[in-house]
Amino acid sequence: MNKWIIALTVMLPTLIEIIDTSVVNVSLVHIRGSLSAGINEATWTITAYLVSNAIIIPISGWLSKVFGRRNYLAASIAIFTGSSFLCGSAWSIRSLVFFRIMQGIGGGALQPLSQSILLESFPRKQHGMAMAIFGMGIMFGPIIGPLLGGWITDNWSWRWIFYINIPIGIISILLTLFVIQDPPYMKRVKMKIDYWGLMLLAAGLGSLQFVIDKGQTADWFSSPVIVTFTIITVVALILFVVIELFSDNPVVNLRLFKDRTFTSGNILMFFVFFNLFGSIVLLPIYLQTLMGYTAYLAGVVLGPGGLATMLALPIAGKLVEKKNPKNVLVLGIVITALSTYLMSLFNLQADFWTLVWPRVILGVGMGFLFIPLTTMTLSHMPKEKMTDATAMYNLLRNIGGSVGVAFVTTILARRAQFHQSRLVEHLTPFNPSYALAKEKLSSIMTFAGIHTANPDAVIYGELQRQSHMLAFNDAFFLLAIMMLTVLPLVFFMKRGGAQAQPTLK
Repeated sequence: MNKWIIALTVMLPTLIEIIDTSVVNVSLVHIRGSLSAGINEATWTITAYLVSNAIIIPISGWLSKVFGRRNYLAASIAIFTGSSFLCGSAWSIRSLVFFRIMQGIGGGALQPLSQSILLESFPRKQHGMAMAIFGMGIMFGPIIGPLLGGWITDNWSWRWIFYINIPIGIISILLTLFVIQDPPYMKRVKMKIDYWGLMLLAAGLGSLQFVIDKGQTADWFSSPVIVTFTIITVVALILFVVIELFSDNPVVNLRLFKDRTFTSGNILMFFVFFNLFGSIVLLPIYLQTLMGYTAYLAGVVLGPGGLATMLALPIAGKLVEKKNPKNVLVLGIVITALSTYLMSLFNLQADFWTLVWPRVILGVGMGFLFIPLTTMTLSHMPKEKMTDATAMYNLLRNIGGSVGVAFVTTILARRAQFHQSRLVEHLTPFNPSYALAKEKLSSIMTFAGIHTANPDAVIYGELQRQSHMLAFNDAFFLLAIMMLTVLPLVFFMKRGGAQAQPTLK
């Protein structure tokens, strides 16, 4: 079968799954109003999807062996499509949360299966281009998701953000059944089910995702609920690792981490998406809360960065085929770190283009980073282990993004409090500068005919803006430093690319 037809077949369902990860965020207000739900109840529609998604991703390789990869891929698309219809038809917030869990179960396998099929369908020397195709899909999804969700919700109804998946899902199922063929090593095989592994993995990853998603709002470890789920996470995952290492039929092949290139690549990907998701969460908050941008204008600032990534990915794919992927990867890491450092220099007087260019640079860096990293991490893996490898790779990528969001929102809140406490020390009657500023402000307000505002309140409001700005600077700077600290891991990786040979038996 033509490799481009295969690429279209696997990327179509993957794209709608990635879009669905972010499309609900902009529709939460409408969902709450329609289903008479509170804020915490409504956010469970996002958390439920992420938890079920996180549990399925690492076991997608094992499930492919149990059911056969093509059958499992078609079934996953069918579950995702059917649950999308049910989400759109939900009659209460509880029913919507349940159907979102089902949707996450169906969607979890789509990314790792698509990535493994792409890598197997393209010759080894063209793996860079194959990952460029995959990268364009996973980068395009988060860009178009919020825009599409907002437009559909405003012009039709929030239910249509789910209904729109149905025709695409049906086409994807038919294409999968007619186009995708299982190689001999991915045929269905009878396997003993590792019940303990499945239960511990579900408990560990489900609890971890809950802690990451709810930690900041619950004030982290001051909350007994977060402490309880953290203990469950640690105990379950430790027991899971022990059991899987001694199991004859593990649900997750942890022995893959004996390969130092694979291990280094997974750690790098964790921090890559830590940086990406952390920065693209911080930017809209900064633009809308401090700079007065509307949601649309914030999207305009973010948009060029996504386009830059789309343009950089095929260029990086070609470079990886012709040059040493390590050099391209180092360049991508340095550009990405530079972009977040430039964001740490933002201030309250920044103009539009000052805000846009660092985001564009970040987009270029991500394009030059994603292709060589994925190629070196996965290209040398034996084909029969490719689905297991892509499952772990996608899991670490998703967890990295979730941890990045939790990290920056926590840093933002804590550092804003720190800077506010430091700045407020200077607002005393004994500070001549403060007294002079208050006097001038009172004169200006009197001249302008503003008699309702209190000068102290105005000054304190500006102090809060300044303290939050400093907190944003701190968060962006930490992202830049963390990106550079993982740079040495590149030198632990083998070159990969077209010259790579399978190393795992």
